[in-house]
Amino acid sequence: MNAPQLLQGIPFLAAQPARDGAHLVLFGCPFDSTISFRPGSRFGPQAIRAVSDVLETYCPVLDRDLEDVTFADVGDLPLPPGDSRAALNMVRHLAAEIHAGKQIPAGLGGEHLLTLPLVEAAIEAHPNLVVLQFDAHMDMREDYLGVELSHATVMRKICDIIGPQRILQVGPRSGTRAEFAAANRLGNLKTIRVTGAEIAEWIGDRPVYVTVDLDVLDPSVFPGTGTPEPGGVDFATLQIWIAALAGKQWVGWDVMELSPVYDPTQVSAVVAAKVVRTMILASLARN
Repeated sequence: MNAPQLLQGIPFLAAQPARDGAHLVLFGCPFDSTISFRPGSRFGPQAIRAVSDVLETYCPVLDRDLEDVTFADVGDLPLPPGDSRAALNMVRHLAAEIHAGKQIPAGLGGEHLLTLPLVEAAIEAHPNLVVLQFDAHMDMREDYLGVELSHATVMRKICDIIGPQRILQVGPRSGTRAEFAAANRLGNLKTIRVTGAEIAEWIGDRPVYVTVDLDVLDPSVFPGTGTPEPGGVDFATLQIWIAALAGKQWVGWDVMELSPVYDPTQVSAVVAAKVVRTMILASLARN
């Protein structure tokens, strides 16, 4: 596959434009063709970048600064609307290139289905990785309305690749009875009462891929999403969870499901940008 020309726009706060010398490479995945309720997450990547300048580069929770790390924002992939397989192939190809350069790929979504090719590329580079999912939903269905590649099936597809024992789901509060029964049998489902220390202990010394579906946050904190689910976690708790993973062997991550059109105040976009800042600093704590 020939590398597509990435779409350039406003870069994320303190990012360099080129991959050379960067420890982490941020890129946008503007795609939302399988969304089942409210579309609009294709506009998430640029919305996150546009408000990132309102943040400080310093994160007091981690006592680290974006100016002390080296990361690039290379723009958005031109993903074709309506063609899930082509879009997923493009995401996987770019992530694999970044892994080949010994850098950490970090995807901005976009719908949660995009996590699948990001994890597939990470598995090729790190076969023994584990996956940590922050999410309001299980996403463990076999299919959704007869469609196998869907934001509602993404974690089931990943589970089929690496097995359920290597996935930890934190925060789900919506799913089918069968999804919850299976997760409870396996013991890989954690409520919002879990601590950062418990999550870090589960990861241990294994390489970890971290996916954040922003609807893990309560809609009172984060209304700008396609599938809001009451009963979620607050922002401070999510940030503490992520910060607790600083120093772990991060091999990839993503932040998905901001739909900025549903929050004209832009508060959801600012929340998402702050999550991204914490993810950058936590994932580069070893560098």
